[in-house]
Amino acid sequence: MEFRLLGAVSVATETGELPLGPAKRRSLLAALLLRPNRPVPVDQLTATLWDHEPPPRARGVIQGHVSRLRVLLAGADAEMFGVELVTQGTSYVLRMPESLLDAHRFEELVTLARSQREPADAVSMYQEALSLWQGPALSGAYPSPPLQAAAHALEELRLASVEMLAGAYARLGEHNRAAAVLRAEAEAHPLRESLAAALMRALQRAGRRSEALDWFHRTRRLLADELGVDPGRELADAYGEALRGEGDGEGEAAGSDPVSGSASRPTSGHASKPTSATPGARQGHPRQGHAGQGHSRQAHVTQGPSATLPPDTVDLLPRMPRGFHGRAGELTDLSRAAAGEAPVCLVTGPAGVGKTALVVHWAHRNRAAFPGGLLYADLRGFSDTGEPTHLEVLREFLLALGVAPRRIPESANGASALYRSLAAERQLLVVLDNARGSDQVRELLPGGTRCVTVVTSRYRLRGLIASDAARPVPVDVLEPDDSTALLAAVLGKERVLAEPVGARRLVELCGGLPLALRVAAARLADQPDWSLRAMSTELADESRRLSLLDVEDTGVRAALRLTVRRLPDDVAHHFAHLGRHPGTHVDRFTAAALAGTDPDTAEAALDRLTAAHLVTRSAPGRWTLHDLVRLYARGLDAGPDALVRVLDHGVATALAAAGAAEPGDEPCFALPADFRPPHAIREFADRDEAMDWYAAERDDLTLAAAAADAAGLHGRTWRLVLGLWPQMVWRVLDGWTPLLETALEAARADTDARAESRVLALLGWVLTEEGRTDEAVVHLEAAPVIAARAGDRRGEATALINLSLAQAALGSPDEAAEGCVQAAHLAREAGDRHTERLALHHLARHQLDARQWQSALDTSMAALAVESPADASTASRVLLLTAGGEALIGMGEEAEGIRRLENAASEAEESGYDEGTVRALGALLRVSADVGLRARYDTAMVRLAART
Repeated sequence: MEFRLLGAVSVATETGELPLGPAKRRSLLAALLLRPNRPVPVDQLTATLWDHEPPPRARGVIQGHVSRLRVLLAGADAEMFGVELVTQGTSYVLRMPESLLDAHRFEELVTLARSQREPADAVSMYQEALSLWQGPALSGAYPSPPLQAAAHALEELRLASVEMLAGAYARLGEHNRAAAVLRAEAEAHPLRESLAAALMRALQRAGRRSEALDWFHRTRRLLADELGVDPGRELADAYGEALRGEGDGEGEAAGSDPVSGSASRPTSGHASKPTSATPGARQGHPRQGHAGQGHSRQAHVTQGPSATLPPDTVDLLPRMPRGFHGRAGELTDLSRAAAGEAPVCLVTGPAGVGKTALVVHWAHRNRAAFPGGLLYADLRGFSDTGEPTHLEVLREFLLALGVAPRRIPESANGASALYRSLAAERQLLVVLDNARGSDQVRELLPGGTRCVTVVTSRYRLRGLIASDAARPVPVDVLEPDDSTALLAAVLGKERVLAEPVGARRLVELCGGLPLALRVAAARLADQPDWSLRAMSTELADESRRLSLLDVEDTGVRAALRLTVRRLPDDVAHHFAHLGRHPGTHVDRFTAAALAGTDPDTAEAALDRLTAAHLVTRSAPGRWTLHDLVRLYARGLDAGPDALVRVLDHGVATALAAAGAAEPGDEPCFALPADFRPPHAIREFADRDEAMDWYAAERDDLTLAAAAADAAGLHGRTWRLVLGLWPQMVWRVLDGWTPLLETALEAARADTDARAESRVLALLGWVLTEEGRTDEAVVHLEAAPVIAARAGDRRGEATALINLSLAQAALGSPDEAAEGCVQAAHLAREAGDRHTERLALHHLARHQLDARQWQSALDTSMAALAVESPADASTASRVLLLTAGGEALIGMGEEAEGIRRLENAASEAEESGYDEGTVRALGALLRVSADVGLRARYDTAMVRLAART
């Protein structure tokens, strides 16, 4: 996913650009992208979308555009990329990794280019930066003053980058290329004197003096004609240099800008002399190695393999890894982290993800940047063979640096001091592989400002970040295309291309983990007659997958065992129990239920597991495991009770969510007799919070119900499914039927008639909404009979209401109305005001459909008179007011009907009840063509579509 401002405002995905719609929606997105991860007030957005006085419904229009953007982002799986458009008070925030924004990457590349000492490296980075531009900035957005100012600022930065690119070309002696770059921009911006002056100098140095003089006179005339001014000092100086023939056909002295002619022009980004943060000559010390070795290490990433080092250069690196593929982003990130003074780069990632291969590959590509030597030590932090002592590592380094064995101090402190003194005058690369902790690394850090240290670890080593400003370079699993390429590197392209489906399935089962892919490829290479499809079929068996991904002493299980062995006992206890989770994500409450601990302890354990790359934080407060890690955890000893504990946690949390989502309604079931209460469950402040939880946890609750069913825990199975009923009501067409059929079988197996009737009523209603009314009636006719037999009057009333909807759909309004009357009577006897009011509401709807206007009005008024809990009455009141208003209009009392419908719509809007707003305004629009009503209706529809 990529967000673009450098050209047309757009969002690019793997399947194409998102259909952003009108210019003002693009403008709103642009305003958020110009301030990523920061609140943008509605007032500021209003100024961005309208030049003068905004319309009265400006806030509603903005809300509609925000809702539509959320729908578009959700459809593109933006959350997978860390993108989220959230409301924060009266502001909106577009949370996102800024690396997804082309303008951010442009500024970052320009900053890096400015720091390059070698002009060839700077040229490469400026070219890459400028290639991100696809037209004038913020094209397609509404040209409001704030956006015009932002576009102008971006354009100024682009033009300055073009001038600096030309300066880099000039320092290479490529003056004609500098002139070509500058001429295109000077023609497009003829009044920009800095461009004209730079072009004149480039032409002069290219031996094209007459063209340089012509360009001056052309620019002078334009300035006089258009602005009535004479050339400024910069342009006049360039003219004087051309007249004198200065630099005609000659290169420039080191340290000056051959385009601007100044020694240290601030806007060009070129320093006149090196600083201690830049490799190269230092005061009092000549540069080491051959010419050009003092340039920044950043450059080699874009240049490919470096030149061979002098034969006497220290080199302890392992051999170049074979079959290395992809990782372009990580290689670039590592090069950026390696820039500056004495950087410490921290490459972290899970076991088997290829950290060592990445670092060694990068080191070989950049070897010429380190004429002082390349040191490497395997710290064996996750090995069966034990860790080397500091003195052992330092002794190996000192011997490599030419220290005679008898001169190496016997103490670790002495050896460390000698090592740092030798490193102080060298340009070294030090690779410290497989570090267990920060303390293992600190004594091995070199002292030289021109040294680069790269540390790899399965842990995040936050202590090293805090104490030594280590720069993290996270490494994750490979993307599918790179994973397939890795298979091809081992097996040969022909074999992989012959089975594209089998290769993609194999990649999926290995989860993009390079170690798993290499082991799978090794097995296939050893058996050339074995197809990729056959290997995938074998790996699909979860009970055998980890065994198949081990060969000799190498494999996924061995790597994970070494990581888990390093965990504290309480953290390892939580990790083992995560393997018993039937879902794919956990929060602190779920983890605590699994392990039989409390949420605070569980969260601390999850934090440690995240640092060890055994779990991944997928969202705030949510964690997940890689599929292979989950399989490994499942094989650990966790005791028999973990599944029941987590199922009961799910049951209790679903009950709490239902209570918050539908306040005033009775609990839909009692807890099991053998219920195991968790230490704590999540609390829900309101309906929105509960519905967000349902949306996030639906898949995991479905998996939990399946696990309960497979374990024969029938009482937990149907409870988990019934606990989802508020989301079923909200998203009725989301394919709930198979899940409800599982719940029905479980309720029958549990011999719970009350549960059976309630599941039947819910299943019948869902089938009715899906248009499968004939099937629905079979279930709905049985539901009230079973409920009556179980003595469940509330359940019987609900079943009769749902049956009435199916009967109405089949063309039997009289039967439907009779069922609602009976349901209201049952609910009244049971003291269930909520269900009584619901029955009367549906009775009024059936009467409206039958054009029985007076009866519908009387019924709606009677329903409004039914006492109901205050926090449950808003939605019901809106719907009943709407029904009464429609009845009045049907009776010919249009003015009173419109007044009631307007009251219903206003009340719904104030409470955020979008479905009620749509119903009330829809009824009003049937008798009115008011533009304002249509705008309100459309806004509510957009919000409703975004939520449903």
